Amino acid sequence: MKAGTRALGIAESYRGERGRSTLAGAVVKASRVVDGFVLGSCTVGGTDATEAIVALHDRLDRADVSYLFVSGIAPAWYNILDLKHLHDATEMPVLSLSFEESPGLESALRSEFSGDALATRLDTYRAQPPRHRCSVNDESLFVRSVGIDGGDAEAIVRGFTPEGGRPEPLRVARLAARAGDSWTTDGSGSDSDG
Repeated sequence: MKAGTRALGIAESYRGERGRSTLAGAVVKASRVVDGFVLGSCTVGGTDATEAIVALHDRLDRADVSYLFVSGIAPAWYNILDLKHLHDATEMPVLSLSFEESPGLESALRSEFSGDALATRLDTYRAQPPRHRCSVNDESLFVRSVGIDGGDAEAIVRGFTPEGGRPEPLRVARLAARAGDSWTTDGSGSDSDG
């Protein structure tokens, strides 16, 4: 992979009782150079995370970004992501990464939601591609991908993970999300999407 290849990593952070989770996007080159940031939010326990990520991508307005990395599939307390919609809206390959082995979310969703709220989340969750284990630097990650096949997705993940087990776009986005969340939680900032 060329050193100048860019990926947009999206991560979230939530603490406090605001009802909003901070989303951060970080554009990072394969060479580890950070090349841009964007911040927003989504509803804790809502169904707006997919559209919030699309809005981050659109506000960033970067035609030079080649891949979209998202941390997990259910940010902000089961605000389930629709990876195909993210792929269609951004016109980029989408890679959702998780960092722990899991039996899946269906039983957790059933214990937290009922009725239409459960049905909506289950429909979205079941429509996502399966997770595949990926070994990176002696660590295991779990990858779902849309718009790129599994072998190529693993190569991209490895290309953006020079050390440790978290790709740089997600590592940097997580740091930015935590800083943004801390800033809005302590009363210094607002928690709007603007």
